[in-house]
Amino acid sequence: MDTSGRKLSSPIDCSDSRLDEALTYALSNPGKQLRSRLCRVTSAVVAGCELPSAARAGEAIEFLHTYSLIHDDLPSMDDDDLRRGKATVHKAYDEATAILVGDGLQALAFEWIVDTPDLAPLQQVQLVKLLSKSVGFDGMVGGQAMDIAAEGQSLAPVQLAQVHARKTGALIEASVVAGAICANATDAQQASLSTFAQRIGLAFQVMDDVLDVTATSEELGKTAGKDIDAEKSTYVASMGIEGARDYAETLLSEALEALNEFGDAASELKQLGRLMVHRSF
Repeated sequence: MDTSGRKLSSPIDCSDSRLDEALTYALSNPGKQLRSRLCRVTSAVVAGCELPSAARAGEAIEFLHTYSLIHDDLPSMDDDDLRRGKATVHKAYDEATAILVGDGLQALAFEWIVDTPDLAPLQQVQLVKLLSKSVGFDGMVGGQAMDIAAEGQSLAPVQLAQVHARKTGALIEASVVAGAICANATDAQQASLSTFAQRIGLAFQVMDDVLDVTATSEELGKTAGKDIDAEKSTYVASMGIEGARDYAETLLSEALEALNEFGDAASELKQLGRLMVHRSF
């Protein structure tokens, strides 16, 4: 997957032609590739320039993110027909193919990491552990289960934060920490970058909740109003639109403050953080 966002053919040839076609379809519209950008830009904060290993790790993270969206859209999950402005994979093909494409992308992400030549073995192990945890039971999968269990309930903001720290925030934090690992960041540097990622990841989700009720499906590239229809507990339901926006601004300020120790080296990462919150689509 090209981190520039251009349309690409799939990164691997599948033996089954239909599966190969569906994989190419899933990756042909890669979105904004936010997680890959976070990984690359974070490596530059520590190393002084974007590292090829961080670009490769970012691609692996995008494979994981794409897999999660394919599965999230399935009828047994969020049951959506639209993703990134076009038909979801299970609509364009079928449910079995969508499941297999998602499974394959998850496996490919880890193969991508261990095949990166610019990483030392210890860095590869650290990245594999980081990414597997971020998408597993303590991360995205666990957060998705908590989100499903909370349907029809009214969760307090602190409870919502626990859900989204796993469902959305874990992979965003992993993107930042992966960039730090590629750049051989110190423990203290990783701690500051993790704080930034945790705050900005939550702010990103808060704004997702706002946009779900204020933007159109065309602007979002996915079905607007799905959370309300599914009776999901959201920050807008808990705080109101303006309250949620104010909370996102508070989280953004905390995120940017965590980067102050890096000085001007963190300017691009700070700007990316602002764009994550101050987005209109």
